[in-house]
Amino acid sequence: MADRITDVGGTAVPVALDVTDRAAVNAAAEQIADQLGAVDLVFNNAGVQLISAIEDVKFDDWQRQIDLNISGVVNVIGAFVPQLIGAAAGGKPADLITTSSIAATRVLEKFSVYSGTKAYISQLTRLLRVELGRKMVRVYTIEPGMVDAELPVHVTDPDASNLMADLISDIDVLTAADVAETVAFIASVPRHVNLTEITILPTQQAV
Repeated sequence: MADRITDVGGTAVPVALDVTDRAAVNAAAEQIADQLGAVDLVFNNAGVQLISAIEDVKFDDWQRQIDLNISGVVNVIGAFVPQLIGAAAGGKPADLITTSSIAATRVLEKFSVYSGTKAYISQLTRLLRVELGRKMVRVYTIEPGMVDAELPVHVTDPDASNLMADLISDIDVLTAADVAETVAFIASVPRHVNLTEITILPTQQAV
């Protein structure tokens, strides 16, 4: 990705890190500010989906989702919010965009812990707007439906795997580019406009 950006004349600084490591996230935020200047847009997209029946009691999978989908998201927010507030104070658009999921609002069997983590993100976004909106930082959540990306690769439950495989084979599901174009659009509207919650579904996806 960095090569593609630089090949067309852009500037990119790839930084590999584990967002569950708070110290690493804080160090990355400082590195980016040093090399590119203060951040004015954060797309908080890291997440993992591990679907299982609650009676299987897969504590390790539950904890991994909580660590990444909740703690990792909060770590990124904590590291970059000061820069976003500074950008907004300087008169620039400042955007905090986090990926939730349609699972945050739908009742899907075996999705309990995953859906719970995504519901947390959607509610957190609503609450953050109360504080950050006053400072002209726009806060959004994107809730995609089925995306043809690597997320389903981690799912081991046969029922959930079959559900996702059937969706991918039967309908025209979303692509990563569809989500990226949505991010670009909501960040491009006038500074006083905040498209707070965007649900993106494949046209044929029923649930």
